[in-house]
Amino acid sequence: MRPPPSTCLRHRLTFADVAGVLVTGATGFVGSRLIRQLSGTHKVVALSRGEAEGADATIRGDFTSTADLAQLDSHQIDAVVHLAAETGGTTEEAGLGVNVLGTRRLFRYLLDRGVKQFVAASSIAAVGCLSPEFLPRQVPIPADHPCDARDAYGLSKALVEEVCAYFQRIAPDISMTVLRLGVVAPELTPPVSDEALTGIDLPFCGLATIAVQDVVDLLERAIERPPGFRRFNAVAPWMPTALSVREALTALLGERVDQLDLSAYDASQHTSLYAIEDLLQVFGRPLIDPRQTTPGTATDTR
Repeated sequence: MRPPPSTCLRHRLTFADVAGVLVTGATGFVGSRLIRQLSGTHKVVALSRGEAEGADATIRGDFTSTADLAQLDSHQIDAVVHLAAETGGTTEEAGLGVNVLGTRRLFRYLLDRGVKQFVAASSIAAVGCLSPEFLPRQVPIPADHPCDARDAYGLSKALVEEVCAYFQRIAPDISMTVLRLGVVAPELTPPVSDEALTGIDLPFCGLATIAVQDVVDLLERAIERPPGFRRFNAVAPWMPTALSVREALTALLGERVDQLDLSAYDASQHTSLYAIEDLLQVFGRPLIDPRQTTPGTATDTR
């Protein structure tokens, strides 16, 4: 069974230290679930264009707008979970204007308000995996893998991470956690069949999944981390297929697989395309194995 919230983290702060949590993207796939989970233990303020069910207060607006942010002045905010963003397929104008400059505006406002706990949802797209030509510089792909993106979304996410690191450098007493999220899978998502595997044209994206409930758990735990800048790959410890990493990449990349050094998988404790040892050490092992259809059958080793 999962430990109670107060014992989930080493060096965990008390819930009293983080009473008010601002959630952007509050009506989205992840944000709506996060609000439901936080609502029993925190006062949740949602910043959203629509009404956020379960939040103690919903501020109708846009995180990129100074006027809309001013509506937050009367609310207690101790932590922020920043989920809102322009998503894959965005233009350079929107990706840089919203994701990068908008995040800077939001975080500057909150830093000036005295907020200490920051959590930002980034993406594995920051490494460049949304391009069919992409090959990582090393595998498993580390959480600090440089940006090789050829798309505006991946570029914007990598630049947002730099904005996050910048704010933590100028304010060393804040906690800044960046989660490079893999493909977030809904509840009861079946594993990838052998037939479906051949249809994956972006293997370093499509084979890096994480269950939505695990994402929600990670976000909840991240709002109470001690000061410092931390960046994690937030993907499951396994690919969503019964094939080994070498087998799956060979099937999908063909001769291009020879350009990769796969020796890390020979001894075979590695079963993910992304390095996640630090994530498991800090947060514990994700509950849900994407090779299984039913989340409840996985083993909790935390």
